[in-house]
Amino acid sequence: MVEPVIEIEVVYAAVDRQVLRTVSVPEGTTVREAALTSGIGAEFPELDLSECPLGIFGKVVADPRVRLIQAGDRLEIYRPLLADPKEVRRLRAAKAAEAKARNQ
Repeated sequence: MVEPVIEIEVVYAAVDRQVLRTVSVPEGTTVREAALTSGIGAEFPELDLSECPLGIFGKVVADPRVRLIQAGDRLEIYRPLLADPKEVRRLRAAKAAEAKARNQ
């Protein structure tokens, strides 16, 4: 018996370019499996698809090894953060406060 196949979109935005491709996967494929079989890992060897964060339509998937992909989903592969956004904001605020204090 042939497994039903569904179509999804897989997207990844590198620093210098973006990739969007339509991929067919068997029904019952997990989010992580879909990312691994998308072919994007071959195009971006620096990307660790077995560990990187994944999302569907802008929402991070908590456990991509369990969550099943659905027909029509847009699977998003996220780059790892280079810096913690909260820490960056804190440093920026401290720098602005220091500059303000100097100008008074």
